[in-house]
Amino acid sequence: MQGIWDIHCHIVPGVDDGSGSMETSLAMLHREYDGGVRHIILTPHFRKAMFETEREKVEQQYNLLKERASSELPDLDLYLGCEFHVYTDMPEQIGSDPRYRMNGTDYVLLEFSEDHSAQYIEERCRSALNAGFIPIIAHGERYDAIRKDIGFIDSLHDAGAYLQVNANSILGKDGWSMKHFCAKLLKTERIDFIGSDAHNLKDRAPHIMECADEVARKYGRDAAHVLFVHNPRCVAEGKIP
Repeated sequence: MQGIWDIHCHIVPGVDDGSGSMETSLAMLHREYDGGVRHIILTPHFRKAMFETEREKVEQQYNLLKERASSELPDLDLYLGCEFHVYTDMPEQIGSDPRYRMNGTDYVLLEFSEDHSAQYIEERCRSALNAGFIPIIAHGERYDAIRKDIGFIDSLHDAGAYLQVNANSILGKDGWSMKHFCAKLLKTERIDFIGSDAHNLKDRAPHIMECADEVARKYGRDAAHVLFVHNPRCVAEGKIP
């Protein structure tokens, strides 16, 4: 499969709990590249009182990484996004700076806490939608509200939100229960995007190509192409999948 994407990872150095150095970031990019990834949306955290790195610094570190990567991996395309942890007044902040969004488009990768209620998740998604943004729910398989009621995803889809799941969850690297749940999501075509959510090269390394192979083997190459190529490309271009 050609043109594989990773739309959720923490590879920009020194801006959140992901990569802590330029050397680690470059090594992570090489790991992605060796695994067949050719397009990456880098998504540093924003979370009040935890990850509030100024977007200017994030962009500066991103540009430094992009410059270094261009000489070592010239056909690897990098884009800047954000994993934005929800809060009440988030639409105003998301709208204040395109660097809170995915490659400056209307897509926004929203992170919730695992115990957030279904009502709260839907409220925050609708708040983003009403402000003109398109929410992608980050690692949705982690949230109790979704795991307890798989049909809740249909309500979110109907509202206009999308669901991203982590490659490690699909591969079983986060436990059998998580793998089993993700298999249900894949079988019922409830997943829109798959990302690595990579933070390092140890316990949270990127495994996108391994996951793409697994999805293609179990659910077909067409399904894998939609999840790893077509849909992510639409996000980077600001189009509807």
